[in-house]
Amino acid sequence: MTTVKRHLTALLTLALLSGAVAAAEGTDALPERGCARLKHEGHAYIVCRFRAGRDDIRLFWQGEDGRPLLGFAALKRHLKARGLKLVFGMNGGMYTPAYAPAGLYVENGRELKAINLRKGRGNFHLLPNGVFWIRGDEAGVTESRAFVRRKIRPDFATQSGPMLVIEGKIHPRFLPRSPSRKVRNGVGVSRDGRTVFFVLSVDAVNFHTFARLFRDRLQTPNALFLDGSISQIYAPEVHRYGGFMPMGPIIAVVEPASEQ
Repeated sequence: MTTVKRHLTALLTLALLSGAVAAAEGTDALPERGCARLKHEGHAYIVCRFRAGRDDIRLFWQGEDGRPLLGFAALKRHLKARGLKLVFGMNGGMYTPAYAPAGLYVENGRELKAINLRKGRGNFHLLPNGVFWIRGDEAGVTESRAFVRRKIRPDFATQSGPMLVIEGKIHPRFLPRSPSRKVRNGVGVSRDGRTVFFVLSVDAVNFHTFARLFRDRLQTPNALFLDGSISQIYAPEVHRYGGFMPMGPIIAVVEPASEQ
């Protein structure tokens, strides 16, 4: 084989291997259910995939005493008393200094906090913001005013902000080169309303970088920012158990506890 042919063969092999790696980095690299570590554009993330209807996705805020649960340890005790166990958990949106939801909050079909359409300061009011909701075997991320117009009646819902991706477009206020980099968590839902992706950035990233993960890698037409530096995750598959800061609403996937 001539030197030129060897070089061409090597280049072709490299191209094929690069294509294989790119394919492996798509959503097919994720487990069908649960969490894995992924890299996108050089940044590290934990991405968890669940399916509405098949997986029991719920929201939790208060215990029987009416006080906020504040974390995964209390949530696990709360679930154990009901014959359930925690499979996955993540802080579920903005909250007040009293650990109450900053906007709409629905649990088991009961609206415990009304939707918040007021203008204000902070990430929650970096409009448009939105609502993550579950209804039967359907899930969605919907811009807040559109949520009201559509008269959605969810089983579970939490409002947060800002929206990361809105109908396939990144939030217009995000800057690609913004120096504001933080650990962030968010949620996106597939176009068919069945697959839910929960994401925690391991690296500090800006909003535009975080939004691109949802738009370009996970291909969710709508995605919602949940929280920033205090973002926590309970994901045993990747050895993350949270628990270092109190939080307000909690998104969780639960299942019946095994018989002892």
